[in-house]
Amino acid sequence: MTDAPADVRARLAELGLQLPAVVPPVAAYVPAVRSGDLVFTSGQLPMVEGSLPAVGKVGALVTPEQAKELARTCALNALAAIDALVGLESVVRIVKVVGFVASVPDFTGQPGVVNGASELLGELFGEAGAHARSAVGVAALPLDAPVEVELVVEVR
Repeated sequence: MTDAPADVRARLAELGLQLPAVVPPVAAYVPAVRSGDLVFTSGQLPMVEGSLPAVGKVGALVTPEQAKELARTCALNALAAIDALVGLESVVRIVKVVGFVASVPDFTGQPGVVNGASELLGELFGEAGAHARSAVGVAALPLDAPVEVELVVEVR
């Protein structure tokens, strides 16, 4: 893990990752907004090149392992929105992650699914990636996505 947020681009490359293009909004909102020293992202779906790699509920059509990978993709999409707004280099720390998991009623593994996002942020930002978090099970998400993630980050 890296200790300095400024190393985030190098860490992305080391992990064989690159930021995707910012996902265009599917409704009346913007991908990210800055207010003072905070940037709030809109909920990011696990879009890859304009489409969802999986749809449906976790615990039915989507396995928890698949959903965890999708949450990681959501986090990358949120970072792309932050980068486009203020640049990743300006991120001081990840403050909060909120993850929504569309799941069958008896599925209780939402925290493990959202770990896909949390673990990526830890890999990229080190100690500055440690964050507060909510992992919420929901009946449905936009476009029948299995997972949605939003971030709040502190910037300089």
